[in-house]
Amino acid sequence: MPSTRDIRRRIKSVKNTAQITKAMQMVAASRMRKAQQQALAGHPYLEMMNHIGLHLRGALLLNDFHHPLIERRPRQRVGKIVITTDRGLCGALNANLLRLVNDDHDESEQQIFYVSVGRKGRQFLARTQREMSADFEIKDNFSFRDSRRASLFLMDKFIDGSVDAVEVYFNKFVNTIVQEPIRIPLLPLGMETVGQDPAAAPEMREYLFEPSAPELLGKLLPYFVHMMFYQMLLDSKASEHSARMVAMKNATDNAKQMIKDLTLDFNKLRQAAITTELLEISTAQMSLD
Repeated sequence: MPSTRDIRRRIKSVKNTAQITKAMQMVAASRMRKAQQQALAGHPYLEMMNHIGLHLRGALLLNDFHHPLIERRPRQRVGKIVITTDRGLCGALNANLLRLVNDDHDESEQQIFYVSVGRKGRQFLARTQREMSADFEIKDNFSFRDSRRASLFLMDKFIDGSVDAVEVYFNKFVNTIVQEPIRIPLLPLGMETVGQDPAAAPEMREYLFEPSAPELLGKLLPYFVHMMFYQMLLDSKASEHSARMVAMKNATDNAKQMIKDLTLDFNKLRQAAITTELLEISTAQMSLD
């Protein structure tokens, strides 16, 4: 049974841990608000691009339109990019995503090349001995230009035939509590990425395009890829800071509860020691009488 000295040491240790987790919770909450605002602000922009893509899809179907980013080939060489965090202490965020990467394996894909964004993903790919084509480091305050380096690398690999398809694994930001690990096909671009189902469109308007729709679509497709990948990185950062804030809050609450339990055990031991001393004194007094 632990002594009062041992319990006192444990209480002090848990209090120190609670102070650290509380500080990390406050820092994560501050970064979380900014990351969430950036992630949510990009959604209307992509929705508008998808809405315009509804009107441009006719260029893919009705006209003799060709573009390297929409070329479909047999999936023999697939590039998979894994977006994770650089640091831990964010709950099961990385574990859930990497489990999806590990379980999502298609036997028909002859060759798979991985690209990592984030230290945790790089360590996982190295530990599982998977072939890596590149590794990118994205800081918290990254810009569109920073994300464009990675998306441009993916487009170049797809255009020159090094890969036949590109998929992205990342944590989609839903809200502060929920982050969903998903896989989204990025290349080749098709109906699932350029515009949504016409029946789901809230309103169809007539647009006049200058220059022509095929020429305009050819200019917009590369930018569409850059913007989609940029939004995925924003969602990943928002998911990271949200998960870390929640994890640190849970750790702080658990530490406070542990301090209460240890304090109760300490008081019980001290009361038992006092009672034992009183009994010894009473017994000694009775023996003298």
